[in-house]
Amino acid sequence: MNNTQHVTKRLLVTGGAGFIGSNFVHYWLEQYPNELVVVLDALTYAGNRANLASVESNPNFKFVHGDILDTGLVEKLLAKEEIDTIVHFAAESHVDRSIHGPDAFLKTNIEGTHNLLKAAKKIWLDDGIKPHRFHHVSTDEVYGTLEPGAAAFNEEHQYLPNSPYAASKASSDHIVRSYHHTYGLNTTVSNCSNNYGPYQFPEKLIPLLIANCLDGNPLPIYGDGKQIRDWLYVDDHNRGIDLIVRNGLDDNTYNIGGNNEWSNIDIVMLVCELMDEQHPEGAPHKNLITYVKDRLGHDRRYAINASKIIEQLGYKPHEIFETGIRKAIKWYLDNESWWRSNQSRGQTR
Repeated sequence: MNNTQHVTKRLLVTGGAGFIGSNFVHYWLEQYPNELVVVLDALTYAGNRANLASVESNPNFKFVHGDILDTGLVEKLLAKEEIDTIVHFAAESHVDRSIHGPDAFLKTNIEGTHNLLKAAKKIWLDDGIKPHRFHHVSTDEVYGTLEPGAAAFNEEHQYLPNSPYAASKASSDHIVRSYHHTYGLNTTVSNCSNNYGPYQFPEKLIPLLIANCLDGNPLPIYGDGKQIRDWLYVDDHNRGIDLIVRNGLDDNTYNIGGNNEWSNIDIVMLVCELMDEQHPEGAPHKNLITYVKDRLGHDRRYAINASKIIEQLGYKPHEIFETGIRKAIKWYLDNESWWRSNQSRGQTR
């Protein structure tokens, strides 16, 4: 196991035009202005070039429109740009979509990840070992569901995925691990809790609530609304990835969480209260709440134990939920043209 710090100079960020990926690109270029960031994104419905508009003129930023399934393209990028670090966000990620169309999830999340690993092995290992790191961004959903009162997921928790999305991410986690143990590739994995913040696609819970409050549309709640999730502000997630990429031990998994469990119905009530304050037209917005049939295979509770990254790497979230959610709502109110333009790009509800 390699315990030395990984020095980053030239990054390839897959899925860098999506929600978390684009926030990561903004974060990295601000924190490390002298490092090159190359984004590879297929610009499917959830990828949006506009998310990167403010960095397009940065001389240390490059955008490539392409698919992680194109192994030759990835090999060319790694060699031409002398990439030393891959941060792999690119994935199909919406659970509802995976229920109705799982094929795309298996292709992108499993085959796509494998193609990246093959390309990385060829460029970084086959012609002499080059300094490198492959960081794979995963999800807490690979662990399955928790009963109320059960201990939060730690990195040793058994994988028990319950949706095609979660199963595809679990599979990709295992493939990443295998490339370390079989070929010696320097890999790390992070499993994060639910993210929220700027640039999140409007079909996800929090931006969907904000948009529907503004339009006076129903606020759909699955089942009884008592499903519990741990919520993490997106830049706190990016701080965690930063620590792992630079200081994490290779062949290690790190959970990144906010220590911030909320039930879905409580999230909805809080967003309604804050929307009443910031957009009083239509208040009280809680009158828009509508209960709908529960999602198939809906996991009851997720909770992340982030003690490993806290103790080993000094991680600490900067945002508590009460401050982060206000930031998120303000961003969506200030950027209405952004989310309105995205509402027509494949929304499922």
